[in-house]
Amino acid sequence: MPVPSSSSAHEARIAIGKRLREILRDSGLKARALAYEAGWDESKCSRLVNGRTLPSDDDIRTWCRICGAEDEIPDLIAASRDADGMYMEWRRLKRRGMKGLQETRVSLYEQTRLFRFYCSQFMPWPLQTPGYMRAVLTAFADFHEAPRDINEAVAARAARSRLLYEGDHRFAIVLEESVLHDRIADDDVMAGQLGQLLEGLSLPSVSLGIIPSNARRKLWTMETFSIYDDTRVFVELLSAGVTVTQPREIVLYVKGFTELAAHAVYGNKARALITSALRSLR
Repeated sequence: MPVPSSSSAHEARIAIGKRLREILRDSGLKARALAYEAGWDESKCSRLVNGRTLPSDDDIRTWCRICGAEDEIPDLIAASRDADGMYMEWRRLKRRGMKGLQETRVSLYEQTRLFRFYCSQFMPWPLQTPGYMRAVLTAFADFHEAPRDINEAVAARAARSRLLYEGDHRFAIVLEESVLHDRIADDDVMAGQLGQLLEGLSLPSVSLGIIPSNARRKLWTMETFSIYDDTRVFVELLSAGVTVTQPREIVLYVKGFTELAAHAVYGNKARALITSALRSLR
């Protein structure tokens, strides 16, 4: 599957540029006249309409004011902010602190009815214990040199777990078996985390599958990703969090999740893999 940083985000910028071009054309102005009125170099207009530069909020306000299209401002600003967030380097997000990072998509989580998680690196957040959360968030903060408001970040992430028990949310989760054995935390924390997975198997809102390390498979191990209904995908890269909103790309991720889920085992077979991982801690 493609890494969407060069597709969804790029196409969103192109769409915004196209709309700016249409507004300019409808106004009867030329780019040179708009640039002069705005106090810009004419090359800036070219970069904006061709999607090479994402407009700031002020750029949009200035463009629409000069073109007499002030009613376009709210929608264009919203679209620009969405495009800006499609490829978000962790170094930008970390400025909000670790707690702020945990709160960036709370409204999306609350609105989602079907969550699909494919996890190749760590446990899915709905089933993480506070101890495991602390280990993951501390490692992230250390690697990215982020603010260490770890206690607040753990509390914010733990608060999301209520979605397992509230409303009509459903969680389809697929883990690579290696995730069970990765010692992200000490043995006591890992034992508690594996026990949490066993409890997750019995939750009516959760479908938990594990892909055995020796499974014959058609689809390879890939980056961790999550799907929210059929409207958005979030992909976790080393350097950035990538949001996918293009329908054709979402279709690929749904297809990929379905094929990966077909490689997994469920029920008692999944329980046996978790129990085996627990025994290996002793």
